[in-house]
Amino acid sequence: MKGNMNNMMRQMQKMQKKMMKAQEELFAMTFEGTAGGGMVTVVANGKKEIVDVQIKEEVVDPDDVEMLQDLILAATNDVLKQVDDKTNETMGQFTKGLNVPGLF
Repeated sequence: MKGNMNNMMRQMQKMQKKMMKAQEELFAMTFEGTAGGGMVTVVANGKKEIVDVQIKEEVVDPDDVEMLQDLILAATNDVLKQVDDKTNETMGQFTKGLNVPGLF
């Protein structure tokens, strides 16, 4: 029984190391969301931090600020969804079969 418990603890530590490595790799990734056919681009890292915003000059219209705001929101939501999807895909492999609400 004790040997079985030690083996299980080793397996858990191994899985924890794999999870930490996967999370570090995820955090180092960058994701790019766009809107308006590439007129607005928002770049985020795997921690959901926005690291860059690019706006094409031709989309900047002082008479239509609302459209620019909508494009920025759309590009931001696009990039954050990509980060969420990749996080679920990457970290989900460790939680398969476990039903722990709010884990990831």
